[in-house]
Amino acid sequence: MDKIWMITLIGTLVGVVGTGMGGFFAFLMKKPTHTFLSFVLGLSSGLMLSIVCFDLIPESIDLGNIWMSIIGILAGVGIIILFEGLIKGEKENIVKTGILVGIGVAVHNFPEGLAIGSAFVATQKLGIGLAIVIAIHNMPEGISMAAPMRVGGIHRVKAFLYTLFVGIPMGIGAFVGAYLGEISQSFIGFCLSFAGGTMLYITCDELIPKSKSLKGKNRSSVGFIIGFVLGVILTKKL
Repeated sequence: MDKIWMITLIGTLVGVVGTGMGGFFAFLMKKPTHTFLSFVLGLSSGLMLSIVCFDLIPESIDLGNIWMSIIGILAGVGIIILFEGLIKGEKENIVKTGILVGIGVAVHNFPEGLAIGSAFVATQKLGIGLAIVIAIHNMPEGISMAAPMRVGGIHRVKAFLYTLFVGIPMGIGAFVGAYLGEISQSFIGFCLSFAGGTMLYITCDELIPKSKSLKGKNRSSVGFIIGFVLGVILTKKL
C-alpha cells in the first residue's frame, strides 16, 4: 500500500508541477499583451490538436476500438458544452477561455494519471519515463490556461494557483491506475478518447477563434504551426 501512495504522490506532483510551470510563466508577466496571447493561444491550439490526433485518439483505438473511441469523443464534447453553458454569464469572455482550457486539462489529466499508475506497476523505469513526458506535455497547457486569465484581469497569484489545482486529477488517476494494477485497457482507452473530445472541442470552439480575434493574426498562425510541430515531436520522439 505504501507503494501505491508513493505512486499517487508522484502522479500528483507531475500534474501540479507540469501545469504549474506553465502557469508560472504567466505569473511572471504583469499583464500579457493581446499580441502575445494570440501567439500563445495559437501555440496551444496546434499543440492540443497534434496531441489529440497523434497520441490520445490512436492510443484509445489501440486499447479499445474505434466505436468506443467515437463515443468517448462525443461524451467529452458533451461535458464541455455543459460546462460552457454553466459559465456563460462570465463577464470577460477571455477569462471564459482560460476556464474552459482549465476544465479540459483537468479532465485529460485523469487518464494520464491512470497511465502513470499502470506504468509504475509494470516497471519503475517505464513509470518515470512516462511521468517526465507527461510533465513536459502539461507545461504549454498551463500557459494556455493562465495567460487568458491574466489578460482578463485575474490576479497573477490566483491564475497560478488555478494551474496547480488542475493537476490534482492526475494524482487521483495515478492512485486508481496503481490500485487496480491490471486495469481494463478498454476503460483507459475510453478515458483517453473522452479527454481527446474535450480538448478537440476547446481547440476548435475557443482557442482558434479567440486567437484569430486578437491582434497579430499572423502570430496566431505561426504559433499554431509551431505548436503542432512541437506536439508531433512530443508524441513521437519522447
